[in-house]
Amino acid sequence: MKIEDAIKQPVFKDSYQKVMINLLYTAGWLELRQASAFREYGITGPQYNILRILRGQHPKPATVNLLIERMLDKTSNASRIVDKLEAKQFVTRTVCPSNRRAVDIRITDAGLALLESMQPALEEQNTVLQKLSAAEAEQLSDLLDKLRD
Repeated sequence: MKIEDAIKQPVFKDSYQKVMINLLYTAGWLELRQASAFREYGITGPQYNILRILRGQHPKPATVNLLIERMLDKTSNASRIVDKLEAKQFVTRTVCPSNRRAVDIRITDAGLALLESMQPALEEQNTVLQKLSAAEAEQLSDLLDKLRD
């Protein structure tokens, strides 16, 4: 569906306004799709992001600062997200033996199992991207990188 039809706006000031609105609309649309998939598993997008980062670090620990650096949503409160994941027993926190002021965060076996169980649903969510050819997906990724450069 064209952005004009999706938001019922037939005319834009220029192509830059149109692409900005289209990017924001599409990002929100993708986020809603993912939130729906995550809801089935009792977690949020930012919680999934933290678990994914910790899985990549596994078996090494991560710090809150490392999580903040790698998170997709820089406005999320990493400490609060870790609190919630710890309450669900998906992560553990321990005082770092070499630096008593730092806290080591690790994904648990339950956290790893959750991510594994989510994989089919996430792959299904990503099928929407397969409307693009591999070359188009690469081009879109390159264009988005160019915007942030």
